[in-house]
Amino acid sequence: MSMEQLVATVVLIGLLGVAVVSDLRRHRIPNLLILVGLALGLAGQTYSGGISGMGDGLMGLLIGFALFLPMYALGGMAAGDVKLMAMVGSFLPPITPCGLCLQSAMGRLVRFPDRAGARSTIADPGTLSVDASGAGLYGPELGGGGR
Repeated sequence: MSMEQLVATVVLIGLLGVAVVSDLRRHRIPNLLILVGLALGLAGQTYSGGISGMGDGLMGLLIGFALFLPMYALGGMAAGDVKLMAMVGSFLPPITPCGLCLQSAMGRLVRFPDRAGARSTIADPGTLSVDASGAGLYGPELGGGGR
C-alpha cells in the first residue's frame, strides 16, 4: 500500500467514525461532514491520479449515490446514509461502491423480531459506515484481501 492510499484510508475511516458517532447519538449525519469528506476524497483522487483520478472519484461518487438511492426510496435507509455512501465512493475506485451496495443489501436481509413482535433489521444506524470500513472489503489496491 502506498503512502497516498494509506492516508486516504485513514482519513476515510476517521470520517466514517465521526459519522457513526453522530448517527448513533443524534440520528443524523451532518451535511458539513459529508461536504468535507467529498472535498477530501476528490482532492485525494485528483492528487494521486490527476484528471483521470478526479474522474474516478466523481464516478465512484455517482455510483455510490445511484446504488443506494433506491434503498432510500423504498424506506430501507435514511438520506444521510445515501449521502455518506456517495462520500465513501469519492474515496474509492469506481467498482468498490458496487461491492458496498451488495454487502449492505445482504446485511438488510438478516432480520430478527423486536419486543413488539414486528420484524426489524440488524443493520441499524451506523452499520453501513462500519461495513464500509472493513479492510477485507477493498481490493488489493487499498490493502484488503480482494475477496
